[in-house]
Amino acid sequence: MSSTYSTSLRIELQGSGENSGTWGTITNNNFSQSLEFSIAGVVSVACGNNAVTTLTNADGPQSQANNQARNLHIRLTGAHSAIRIAQFPATQKIYLITNATTDSGSSGPYAMTARLGASGNTLTIENGATRLVATDGTNWYDVFAGPGTVTAPIDLNGQTLTLDADADTTISAASDDVVTFKVANANQITLSDGALSPSTDNDIDLGTSSLEFKDAFFDGTVRMDAIGFGTTAMTLPTGDGSTGQFIKTDGSGTLSFATVSTSIALDEIATGDAASSLATSAGNITLDAQGNDTDIIFKGTDNTADITMLTLDGSDAGTAIFNNHVLPNADDAQDLGSGTKQWRDIYTGDINLNNTKTRDNEVDGTRGSWTIQEGDDNLFILNRLNGKKYRFNLEEIE
Repeated sequence: MSSTYSTSLRIELQGSGENSGTWGTITNNNFSQSLEFSIAGVVSVACGNNAVTTLTNADGPQSQANNQARNLHIRLTGAHSAIRIAQFPATQKIYLITNATTDSGSSGPYAMTARLGASGNTLTIENGATRLVATDGTNWYDVFAGPGTVTAPIDLNGQTLTLDADADTTISAASDDVVTFKVANANQITLSDGALSPSTDNDIDLGTSSLEFKDAFFDGTVRMDAIGFGTTAMTLPTGDGSTGQFIKTDGSGTLSFATVSTSIALDEIATGDAASSLATSAGNITLDAQGNDTDIIFKGTDNTADITMLTLDGSDAGTAIFNNHVLPNADDAQDLGSGTKQWRDIYTGDINLNNTKTRDNEVDGTRGSWTIQEGDDNLFILNRLNGKKYRFNLEEIE
């Protein structure tokens, strides 16, 4: 009966009565080569820059070079310019696989893909990583879930996953449906059903001053104690204020609700760049210059030149000082004073009298235009319609 070979390790299984005189040698070779390589063998597989490198897998006792897939520890070597494939036999076995490849270009180093057979299940081995994996000939099973792609579920069953050399960075799920991330031996973030939260209140930042997130999208309510504008942090109010209130700043980083005042300090009104109006639906509008002897001054721009149009003199009981003429809104339509509100005295130069536009006089029903002027010893009156000039007949009173 001829020898056969085991499925996974290709160990020679001698038939009854076979290999007379050499049976012991073959058995020794099975142990020294096949079994020993499988339990403790380390082999380097030179992948070069090949797209696919197939591990050797010969029958019976063989050298490591002729039976690479039988070894426990497979070290993948070579200089690569892209991710390459190492093809393993689709049989049951446990492996330690190390990606010891280097970069042959400028964009690496690269990962390696461990594939079962010509088109079977794959496992990614990141560059520099060593993975303890098992295969049933169909799937890969990553024991410790190191860097790379895990293609089958791993159940840690509540055990802690340690990520760094000093064992102070971990991921754990000690409580059901709660995952805790620990860094520098301190709980940092907790992931539970429907919530991602810091483990300690007011302890974890989202981004830094130099590494900022791009955009944030929330479908719900965002609650915070402060908000930043550029490099300035502003403390927000803790309540929701009252109807009609607005948010104001104290200039030192604190925002609060305030009630709109019925009066506004003029030094708080800034220069605008559009037409503005000051209006009220009821009551008076009061401009109150409360400083001692202070004026109310109306200014404007006349053909690009800044001018003072009107000054109400606070040091002289509000005397109005106009920069130019005072005109009625329409010709021959407004009075200066009234029958009950008369001006006290008039100080003027010439007096021009003219009723030619709208009204007849009450004596003979005619209209005229006259100017009264002053002389050294006389008053004169000029008829502007016919050009005649007259002198008032003045009598001196002793």
